[in-house]
Formats: sequence, structure tokens, C-alpha cells
Amino acid sequence: MVKAKYQDVLNLGEALNIQNGDVTEENGVLKIKGTANTQYEKNILWDKIKEIGGENPTDIMANITVADETVFARHTVKSGETLGKIAKQYYGNASKYQAIFKANSDILKNPDVIHPDQELIIPNL
Repeated sequence: MVKAKYQDVLNLGEALNIQNGDVTEENGVLKIKGTANTQYEKNILWDKIKEIGGENPTDIMANITVADETVFARHTVKSGETLGKIAKQYYGNASKYQAIFKANSDILKNPDVIHPDQELIIPNL
């Protein structure tokens, strides 16, 4: 029953390619664990859990670890994106684009020039 309630969380975990995933149900509590690639992906998963179960859900326990803690996320640039748009997606604030630019100064020479398929590091702030 609880598993059905949180099916969207399990689907998201699959879409995010959560590694070492394990899901069990015990006494009406869904227990999930696994490893997200980055902190950003872990946050997305937790946002989905809270969206379904509320701020402090009692019917789900999640133990999500992060494989790569050196970055907040990795982002592959899509056509039409700007560093400002990307900063807004990850940090909720377009003006944080400078942090992304600095973290990628090895491949970016100008914050106004990014190209599709470049893989950018989104740094921990």
C-alpha cells in the first residue's frame, strides 16, 4: 500500500539511475536506500518524497548517499541555455552563474559563450 503511494519516488529513482537501490516495506513503512550520482539528484528525490508524504513523512525512510560529493551536479548544455538559466535551475538564482563559470574556467573563456554538449560542473555552494 505504501509502496504504491510512493511509486513516483521509485520511478524517479530509476530515471535518475540511483545505484545499489533497495526497497523494502516493513510495518507500513517504506524503506528505500541507494546512491545518487550527485547532491542535486539526492535533493530532487527528497523533494519528491516530501511532495507526496509531507515535510516529515512517517511512512517512508530513505537513506540516500551521494557518489560524487566534489560537485553539486554535472550538467550537459542544451541548445538555447545560458549560464544564468542553468544557475536558476540548480540554485534557484540566476546571478549565481559566476560560480558555474569559475568552476569551468578550464573550458569556458567567456560567461556569455557556452555550447551544446559541453559538460559543466555545477559546484557546491
